[in-house]
Amino acid sequence: MPDPELWQVTAALDGDGTCIAEARRLAADFLTRLQADHGTPVSSRAMDLTQLVVSELVTNARKYAPGPVLLDLRVTGAVIEVVVWDSDPVLPVARAADPGRVGQHGLEIVMAVAQGFEAQREPVGKRITARIALLDDPVAGMAGRHEP
Repeated sequence: MPDPELWQVTAALDGDGTCIAEARRLAADFLTRLQADHGTPVSSRAMDLTQLVVSELVTNARKYAPGPVLLDLRVTGAVIEVVVWDSDPVLPVARAADPGRVGQHGLEIVMAVAQGFEAQREPVGKRITARIALLDDPVAGMAGRHEP
């Protein structure tokens, strides 16, 4: 088993227009490295959902909170935890379904695809945590594997 520090990556994002793409790339690189270097199984679905959740949470942090955003990715057992901290203490609330609403569906999306979700106030700001299963189909779903 690799050093526990290799199962986690943390980044401070400056909150500018490039931070969302940077966060998605960091998530993809982290999971790819875990799979390639340490044999950690990661399904294609987990890879895609992790990048989606990272994108939605960092977008919300950038949109609603001034200042930097902290992103922490860590593998705990069979899940990846996506943790995003921002400076706004107001906890997010999913809105009621409205097919006529354009945008503002990010939190609904995250809650629909994550195995677990929690929002916590911190002494400064808040921390949002979403958990995504690393493996859904142990053979066909592996990133980089193709079915015959």
